[in-house]
Amino acid sequence: DITDQERMEQELLKTEKLESLGVLAGGIAHDFNNILTAILGNISLVKMNFAQESEEFVDLSDAETACHRARDLARQLLTFSKGDAPLTRPTAITGLIKESAAFILAGSKAKLDLVLADGLWPVEADSGQISQVIHNLVLNADQAMPGGGTIKVSAENILVEPHEQLLMLPGKHVRISVSDHGVGIPEPNLKKIFDPFFTTKEKGNGLGLSVVYSIIKKHRGHIEVKSEVGAGSTFLVYLPASEKDASGKEPDARLIVGKGLVLVMDDEEKVREVAGRMLWRLGYETVLARDGVEAIQLYRQSLDSGQGFDAVIMDLTIPGGMGGKEAVQKILELDPSARVIASSGYFTDPVMTDHQQYGFLDCIAKPYAIKEMSRVLARVLKNRS
Repeated sequence: DITDQERMEQELLKTEKLESLGVLAGGIAHDFNNILTAILGNISLVKMNFAQESEEFVDLSDAETACHRARDLARQLLTFSKGDAPLTRPTAITGLIKESAAFILAGSKAKLDLVLADGLWPVEADSGQISQVIHNLVLNADQAMPGGGTIKVSAENILVEPHEQLLMLPGKHVRISVSDHGVGIPEPNLKKIFDPFFTTKEKGNGLGLSVVYSIIKKHRGHIEVKSEVGAGSTFLVYLPASEKDASGKEPDARLIVGKGLVLVMDDEEKVREVAGRMLWRLGYETVLARDGVEAIQLYRQSLDSGQGFDAVIMDLTIPGGMGGKEAVQKILELDPSARVIASSGYFTDPVMTDHQQYGFLDCIAKPYAIKEMSRVLARVLKNRS
């Protein structure tokens, strides 16, 4: 019986197909995030000029929401990037499932049936990516029932015994299932549904399920599907449980003002400009640099003048020039106490997932708004002497 061997070969082939799109998708998403940073940053600044109940504030909030959706699309593309890693932390899965499933069905004909077991184990997860998984699976179920129906989303703790399942790690897992009573998937298509750009839908782009597959694999989990034509489909997601407790603390939504001199390095002029305006509104003075060489020169001059920079925000990748990855080491040689923040449109860059190992104190992913900027600077400058 070579069934298990064939399944393993199919899994490897799927992974290779995703990785083959990595360089192209990553490059597009990086450029896209730079553009979105200028758009989202300016919107967040203009919103500050209007009262929350005003028509202008509401219109700008709608535009901001559209930017967040565009950001999610860029993140879907980056999910294909070879070698990327999710920003994982112990995560309470119950609230994440409830919020993600309910949000995507707002205004839908379908009804949501949530069956979540008590005491679900926390999982080691990137909450944004797992939210995208739930989002895509529930949307897929909704589209399978154009006339409406009930979508059942359930979750439970399970224990996978060694050698019980070759495609999963042994140990504690949380199993999430999403079921519909829609058209079902024909047998010939079951082996293709996770392939990039495969779709049977008139308006589909073929990214949804391949993104789900890639995210789950990068979380060291497993996904499988059971379907019967005319009776519906069930997607089963297995996520390894975390041994640590999950923190449910939400980030502070308020703007945190401060003071000090901040150096911003980015090759995109519009990104530099909007970052400078954000910092000015937060109470900081700014100096702008186009690449790592100029940033190092400005940092050296600032030290020589006796003033020094309170923080530095540097783009990791500068096409044809020195980026933050190289420049941070030079700056730390000049000033071992330098407070340097990594910034990138490649939110899954190894530096972004483990910034301290590369010499950065914190990181901020593009696109960002003024609230994110205020929080990261507050963290970095908290213990400033």
